[in-house]
Amino acid sequence: MPEDLLSLAPPPADLFVPYGPDSRQFGELRFAKGNARDAIMMIIHGGFWRNRYDLAHAGHFCAALSALGFATWNIEYRRVGDEGGGWPGSLEDVCQAWRFIPQLARKYELSTKDAILIGHSAGAHLALCLAAYEHSVRAVVSLAGLVDLQRTWELHLSGNAAAEFLGGSPEDIPKHYASADPVKLPIPQAKQWIIYGAQDTVVPADFSRLYCEGKRNRGEDVSLLEIVKADHYDLIDPRSAAWPAVKGAILRLVS
Repeated sequence: MPEDLLSLAPPPADLFVPYGPDSRQFGELRFAKGNARDAIMMIIHGGFWRNRYDLAHAGHFCAALSALGFATWNIEYRRVGDEGGGWPGSLEDVCQAWRFIPQLARKYELSTKDAILIGHSAGAHLALCLAAYEHSVRAVVSLAGLVDLQRTWELHLSGNAAAEFLGGSPEDIPKHYASADPVKLPIPQAKQWIIYGAQDTVVPADFSRLYCEGKRNRGEDVSLLEIVKADHYDLIDPRSAAWPAVKGAILRLVS
């Protein structure tokens, strides 16, 4: 994780709210600043599914969305290294956090006319899986997403992170790879924005391009956005030159 993303602490969250009994099942809730929009954003952070990375580095991104008028729900979840983390526990947690949004809306008088799901890197993988299994998801944004687990394993990205997450290789546990791979899972009901930086050295750019090609061939509603001068972390850094393009895609989803 680049240090400059954490060099300036984001504005603190308004509330820390548990959505489950485990100490890692909680989220940071930020209320909309200024003119509130009729939407809430649920953010799933990345970090190759490992517990050495937490939700803190997504705080700047959430604060920027809050400044645009959105309530944000920046969730933590059990990851590899946590008891119950990995597959399927991590997905179960993000599903539970998604289902918790109506309770947040009732308690804090938030509008859920639109609920947008946004994930970065491994968080984008979980966001797309959530959209595949939870048909209440109507819009999902993948930022520099690990959208193909088979290739993540084949390329041994981040020291075989896919095998750590799923518990083995595709040959060892083919059912896990089939049930956990967004590129193989139908998402017929949700609009999908797949956004990537052409200078990404963490997740190959063709992951996003090939994902969109395959999904479009299946008739899914997928939009692809390449940001030429952006790397893996620029997409969640509102100080970066990539931010206006990311912001614009999110605003188009809401409008």
